[in-house]
Amino acid sequence: MDPGRQARAGALIVVRFLHLAFVVSCCLAAAPGAELYDFRGQVVQDDGRPFRRVTPLVFLQGATSPFSARTEADGGGRFTFKRLLPGMYTLYIAVPHAGMLRRTVEVGASFADPKGRIEASFVVERKPSAAESSIVSASQLSVPEKATVEYDKAQERLGKRDVAGAIESLKNAVEIAPQYSAAWNNLGTIAYQSGRFAEAEGYFRSALKAAPDSYAPLVNLGGALLSLGKIAESLPVNERAVKARPDDALAHSQLGQSCMLAGKLEEAEVHLKAAKALDPGHFSFPQMVLAQIYLRRGDHAAAARELEEFLRYHPDSALASGVSRTLDELRTGGKEHAKP
Repeated sequence: MDPGRQARAGALIVVRFLHLAFVVSCCLAAAPGAELYDFRGQVVQDDGRPFRRVTPLVFLQGATSPFSARTEADGGGRFTFKRLLPGMYTLYIAVPHAGMLRRTVEVGASFADPKGRIEASFVVERKPSAAESSIVSASQLSVPEKATVEYDKAQERLGKRDVAGAIESLKNAVEIAPQYSAAWNNLGTIAYQSGRFAEAEGYFRSALKAAPDSYAPLVNLGGALLSLGKIAESLPVNERAVKARPDDALAHSQLGQSCMLAGKLEEAEVHLKAAKALDPGHFSFPQMVLAQIYLRRGDHAAAARELEEFLRYHPDSALASGVSRTLDELRTGGKEHAKP
């Protein structure tokens, strides 16, 4: 097979799944009646011992569908989230006076024991995070208690998968306090995860208007612009996000996607590799975008390695069977090209 033709064919194969990955990663929801799982974790220091005299706070948010829950670790650093639907979640661990950890966790059959339990440990290094050192703006300090009560009610409703109820509470919160950036951002996140990208963009812009230095709506706006195909607009937004939070895998992954779609392949590769280094199983699927970059260069072996890595981290993904077929096609094409 002609090398140029082979590279183009391989690129087309992955483009199909790359586009589908963008859709699946932000809109994936478990089917009704899906099996439920318990997620058990332990928070430890870098020496493997639990933290003493502080209580780690643990938050679990849906990465691909609206959900929110929180708990505290016990004296041994252990925590549990029960009856979780299969899917991808973002785990936030905050250890007072120590540091914070963000990590994608995937809940599904491939990671569970026969009783539906998933176990993992998380090392939180002792260093102040950007999130902990950020300054709360005066506008956010002025949010009245009545609005925060509505916001907290929304989080409780999300924990029960009552998305409509959560939206109602969040709209009540911003009606009471139009400067409530976190509530606007939460509305945007729900809209984004429901596939309403234009609506999400509007909410994220409202959140930034209320608190221009807030990070969450900034990085989320970058994702919304990407999903709307506004590549030129997404580039400076995602660049600002990486500058503001260089330790965030999502910011690097989104900037990598923006760069790739803008034809800046070398820059894209740098940021996508940074995303993988920070969170190898990240819900934005950086391996899929890297595979596309390598196929554009005609490097099928590198593309295959990325797709293999994707399957290791996401064996239960809706994309898994298609990616496996793509790998077979790439390998077959590579063997045909190697023949004399």
